Amino acid sequence: MTQTAAELFVKCLEMEGVERIYGVPGEENADFVLALDKSSIELILTRHEQGAAFMASTYGRLTGEVGVCLGTLGPGATNLMTGVADGNMDRAPILVITGQGATTRQHKESHQVMNVVDMFRPVTKWSQAVQSADSVPEIVAKAMKLARTEKPGAVHIELAENIAAETTDATPLRPANPRRAVPDDTIMDQVWDRIRQARSPLIIAGNGTIRTRASKQLRRFCDATNIGVLMSFMGKGAVDLDAEYCLFTIGMGQRDYPLLAVESADLIITLGFDMVEYPPSSWNGNGDTDIIHIDFLPAEVDADYMPEIEVVGDLAHALWMLNQRIKSDGAPQFELNKQAAVRQTMLAEFAEHADDDTRGSIRPQKAVADIRKVLGPDDILLSGVGAHKMWIARQYHSHEPGTCIISNGFASMGMPLPGAIAASIACPQRNILGVAGDGDFLMNVQEMETARRLNSNITMLIWEDESYGLIEWKQQQEFGTHTDLSFGNPDWLLLAQSFGWQGARCENAADLLPTLQTALDHKGPSLVVIPIDYRENMKLSQRLGEIDFSS
Repeated sequence: MTQTAAELFVKCLEMEGVERIYGVPGEENADFVLALDKSSIELILTRHEQGAAFMASTYGRLTGEVGVCLGTLGPGATNLMTGVADGNMDRAPILVITGQGATTRQHKESHQVMNVVDMFRPVTKWSQAVQSADSVPEIVAKAMKLARTEKPGAVHIELAENIAAETTDATPLRPANPRRAVPDDTIMDQVWDRIRQARSPLIIAGNGTIRTRASKQLRRFCDATNIGVLMSFMGKGAVDLDAEYCLFTIGMGQRDYPLLAVESADLIITLGFDMVEYPPSSWNGNGDTDIIHIDFLPAEVDADYMPEIEVVGDLAHALWMLNQRIKSDGAPQFELNKQAAVRQTMLAEFAEHADDDTRGSIRPQKAVADIRKVLGPDDILLSGVGAHKMWIARQYHSHEPGTCIISNGFASMGMPLPGAIAASIACPQRNILGVAGDGDFLMNVQEMETARRLNSNITMLIWEDESYGLIEWKQQQEFGTHTDLSFGNPDWLLLAQSFGWQGARCENAADLLPTLQTALDHKGPSLVVIPIDYRENMKLSQRLGEIDFSS
């Protein structure tokens, strides 16, 4: 059957199981969009390409399927860039599709034409222009395969307007489903022997452990051994927050109580760990800790991260192999009293100010405590980047993997609102709460219209301090002062009303929990604004600076 390259492209996406695409059409992708309109794939129109990229990224992180975003050439492509880079460093499977001017004018200065393929190469696993209609099936199949392959990431396909209109008799290829390689018994025997020799081993669980199979096997392993688990910001939920071996989160800019567990460990087992989140110099500054690295990819070369044993292969299967050895040999006995003490210290930290009844502003600890109370085990929290991110990363913990989405690789502002929209599409039966600072939220405020148009069941909680609070915090820590980082905000309730959202402002701590519950119960988008008391930032820094790591 003869069809255009654009029509074939869409058929290939259908074959790959794509159900929706987020994006903004343009002139140079008109053939593709018109072909999309005749397909089973839904085009979700966004108000900015960055929002589309964040939606695709979040959808990919939550489902494990490839999230797809679309932009035209030139500014459409550059607008996608930040969200794509963010998703790629967060290991989200994403396909980016961009239009382009005709190949007949790409060799010269031409309206909106730039080298988009090369521009996307540093922020994707693969970037490729379609050179002929006949090559579409192979290019789409390769892109989708690479996006899904561990570790997942972003891929980019460019379709020029004249190529899109070419005709072809080619047909879609069936989706690839390669089996991931598994470690051999020899290396896993070495790992097992080394673990049994340890006195006080510790696990650092990264982004890779939130895959469903990996989390299940990790929990089995820890149930048997009781080895403590520290999670990265993007590893939250790898183990249940109520498990006695859950030691919560590492990744603060400052050394925090969980690092006491690192100091007392004689063996660190890293699982699915991406050092982009937390460089080894922050937890292994002397470079003398024995490390076992188990991940889908080899360890990055770093002077402070030179594993004694390095296992490359499917993470879930590697953990299963360890569990089989426990089944046959029994679980080793370890000295884990210091790990237990760290957990109790952190639980006391979480309880501080959790029952505040202050008026006029709300402490971050109280806000996070109420968020945890109001959300169920399977509900989803999305955090943007700012001072609120650090409090959520430290204080908020998950029962299940994939229920706390924090941008922490590229760490771009602007994710929570578009991310929440995508989360409501991916998981319509769950409560969705996005938490953003006022600066964070306004970076993609235009997507409020998208949420209203889709009638998204989402709640956005804004922590208002009228400043770039995280930058102020960091400057104050390092220099003892800070530059002027203040700004003004709109009337939030009028803003919500103008976009057709339900809006509420909560200034008293005692009212926060019922206000959040009302917002979550509302069918459609809701906005809740709280004045946040960021005086707690430096109080926390001072307290952490007094921790004695020498004992």
